[in-house]
Amino acid sequence: MLGTQDLLIGLAIVFFLFGAKRLPELAGSLGKSMKEFKKAVEGAHAEEPAEPKPAGEIQAAAPAPRACVSCQAVLEPDWRHCPRCGSAVPPPPAGASS
Repeated sequence: MLGTQDLLIGLAIVFFLFGAKRLPELAGSLGKSMKEFKKAVEGAHAEEPAEPKPAGEIQAAAPAPRACVSCQAVLEPDWRHCPRCGSAVPPPPAGASS
């Protein structure tokens, strides 16, 4: 756990490394970065799909899940090796789109 003494030592080291003139600039840039990050996170949650797709289109667009031949682990469409056992995975059939 961080105590008061640890924080004071840390602040003294930062003050020594950056100097008194740079500390306000660093604090300001840190504050601006945090504001931009919060805006981006809130913007990601606020975005919603404009029109939901009908169930038939969603099912047709999703490729069938692949499984490893040796350990039967579920694989992503673009994986060439199984992350669980390391065996090579045959490419998807020619008719399947990735």
